[in-house]
Amino acid sequence: LAFLAMFILAFFFAKDIYNILLIPYTQVAGPEARLIYTAPQEYFIVQIKVAFFFAIFCAFPVIATQIYRFVAPGLYRNEKRLALPLLVAAVLLFYVGIAFAYFVLLPAMFAFLTATVPEGVTMMPDINAYLSFVLVMGLAAGLAFEMPIAVLVALMLGWVTPAQLSEWRGYVIVVIAILAALLTPPDGLSMVLLMIPMWLLYEAGLLVGRLLVRAKPTEAV
Repeated sequence: LAFLAMFILAFFFAKDIYNILLIPYTQVAGPEARLIYTAPQEYFIVQIKVAFFFAIFCAFPVIATQIYRFVAPGLYRNEKRLALPLLVAAVLLFYVGIAFAYFVLLPAMFAFLTATVPEGVTMMPDINAYLSFVLVMGLAAGLAFEMPIAVLVALMLGWVTPAQLSEWRGYVIVVIAILAALLTPPDGLSMVLLMIPMWLLYEAGLLVGRLLVRAKPTEAV
């Protein structure tokens, strides 16, 4: 119901939402920036896509809460105490990641991409391709910011120990660098802008994980 209500609302304001998504590009490309579409039905499809993803974005806390309420009866008391804070943190970090992509990552990417356009060539992205690019980068950043949650879950389930994660830090940084390079345009700035938060969030998850692991024996007593 939350998704359906937000979808209907977002569909009527799809044009305004799309204009907001254009800001990272127009701020770099200037007021003369233009987008195009070549198929008669393309703008209508874009409206549906905007409404769909905006509805998920707004209804995600409700959806996550329903999922938690579904699995909560099967959890032990100590698992419930940890699951709810992790759920809240995961939702907040996902939104923070999307905001990071919108305000930091996308402007840096568009600055690089527009600077590579040769003289005599006008950059006019397709509206559907632009929307897909923005959504993919927002989703990638949102998932990347889930790094501390992934670390905490792995530690709490006993898959790894804090000592192992510390020992593997070098390999983790290499993997983070590769992921950042694959998700961003081929410029060093965008890669570093995504890589540094992922690494810092990994360290934050490891730090909190150490505290939780140390606290377990005390709780058992």
